[in-house]
Amino acid sequence: MAADAEGSFRVAQVTPYPWEGRREVNQYVGGLSQALADRGHAVVVVAPSGSRAIVRESRRLIRAAAADPSALLAPGAVRVLAMGQSLPMGAARRGGTVALPIDVARTIEKLLVNTPLDFVHVHEPFVPSASATALRHSRALNVGSFHSPTERVLSTQVVRRMTELFFGRLDGRTATFEVTRSLVARFFPGPYEILPPGVDLDRFRPGDRGGQIEFAFAAEEERGALRLFLRALRRLSPDLDWRATIWTPDSEELAPRIGRALSERVRIVGPEHESLAELLGRADVLCAASTGVAPSVQTVLKAIAAGAVPVAARIPVYEEILDDGEEGLLFEPGDVATLAGQLTRLASEPQLREAFRERCLARRPSLDWKLVAERVEAIYGRLAARRHSPPAAAAGIRRRLARRDFIFCDLHMHTDHSPDCATPVDVLLDTAKRRGLGAIAITDHNEISGAHEARDRANGIKVIVAEEVKTAHEGEVIGLFIEDKIPRGMSMRETIDAIHSQGGLAYVPHPFDRLHSVPDYEHLLKVIEDIDVLEVFNARVAVPSFNEEAARFAAKYRMVAGAGSDSHVPQGLGSVKIKMRDFQGAEEFLESLREADILSKRKSLIYLQSLKFLTTKTRPRSASRARR
Repeated sequence: MAADAEGSFRVAQVTPYPWEGRREVNQYVGGLSQALADRGHAVVVVAPSGSRAIVRESRRLIRAAAADPSALLAPGAVRVLAMGQSLPMGAARRGGTVALPIDVARTIEKLLVNTPLDFVHVHEPFVPSASATALRHSRALNVGSFHSPTERVLSTQVVRRMTELFFGRLDGRTATFEVTRSLVARFFPGPYEILPPGVDLDRFRPGDRGGQIEFAFAAEEERGALRLFLRALRRLSPDLDWRATIWTPDSEELAPRIGRALSERVRIVGPEHESLAELLGRADVLCAASTGVAPSVQTVLKAIAAGAVPVAARIPVYEEILDDGEEGLLFEPGDVATLAGQLTRLASEPQLREAFRERCLARRPSLDWKLVAERVEAIYGRLAARRHSPPAAAAGIRRRLARRDFIFCDLHMHTDHSPDCATPVDVLLDTAKRRGLGAIAITDHNEISGAHEARDRANGIKVIVAEEVKTAHEGEVIGLFIEDKIPRGMSMRETIDAIHSQGGLAYVPHPFDRLHSVPDYEHLLKVIEDIDVLEVFNARVAVPSFNEEAARFAAKYRMVAGAGSDSHVPQGLGSVKIKMRDFQGAEEFLESLREADILSKRKSLIYLQSLKFLTTKTRPRSASRARR
């Protein structure tokens, strides 16, 4: 479905974590969604939820919108839809649960199939998760964003093959940091655009600071980070004038044991006392002490935006944020002595502290969510620009076609000029006529002589001269409306160029039939603009989901859809027919096919394959040659 007249997109942002949980991925989704809505886009957030009431209400809204699915999407607004409850699977991060959603697949499928979306933007789309489920059922262009700088062993090792298949449906990929990109690309190679999180600059801003130095700690990392911070505070000189505030997002969580030595200088607060934004706006220093188990990267960025100087453990993601110490001080993970020393330096050296503060505030404008939304919008725009659109002359051609009769067409079949087929040309032509076909494309493997012979002998049936060409390593491409044989063994790009040089049309057959040699998603994306027709139904494909995946791919890129019996025996003809307006030449054919209907008739694949085996494997090669 196209963007609306004003150019805005309709986007689903999908997170795998319960929306109520304070997860950094959810904060990213929330910040990005609001920034996109502020730019006029219609955004729906899809997330698991721990609330039965929210889930019931979301399902009610989806059912109510069945007659008008676009009602769920309003330009300039964000709507949150809960897809199902989630099971807590434990968590490394304080205040978070790894969500294994239950009873979500049907709801997500109903939403994504019926809602006219331009993009499904999935976050951390590892299996099993709501994000992976959304990627499976998406009919829109898909963008995947990767956030965690730590490896997910289940997805990278245990179910890596399944994860690769899901990631193969991504049309664009982003990573929040270089360390994240390097990690994910090591297991799942591909182009990833670095897209760090933003900060709500209206909330996180510099505030008034008192005379006493204040250290801030946000209890959003693993618990060991807080213990390290408290140990470092105990090592500070009693002559230093300082205080510390520990902010926890969950006031019901057990408070750490402070001890008498720190009780007069350290206080613990939660959202009911003050917000994290208020604390960071007032604090002089933020400590981030994660050893890499559960870093809180967005908290560090919020501190920079508020002018609180970060002191962070030297783990890759914190080093990247702080430009290897240019915008804050570092210490080795777990090194309490160095952490205490760095806190002492900032407390006792006001010039050093002020220098870092100025660097933080200089970076502040670049952290605006508006800039992140602009870059995401640019990614969406580049992907949307790859979608096909009718040529300028299409309207005139359609007017001509409207006066023509309908015919039935089959665009993929073979004769005994193919090495794996024994059907003579005359038998094929006679069978096609009996099955009511008005036009056929003869697509022998790496050979065009059978199509020429069929055209010469045709009587009352239109024959499209074609060839199914084997590329070097990227599957097969059919050239329609060609006259000269195209050599096998070239790249897909070279093969398509050779077809177009003859004025032909490039038709990609069975693109996702993984039981045969097919191009992968990446290879298709490289030539997406140059493919004229994508086969969305092949009667010989054994796994229906392969055809369904082809149909999804063609729909989201608005490609002209084709279909064929791929018949290697006469009995296979008629298993699929295309009802289309009669045409003259490639140009009219393409526009007629754009508005065509595909009609399939179920045939036993085992029966057809058995016939193919009997006719090709039991006949002497000399007999086959004699038929030509």
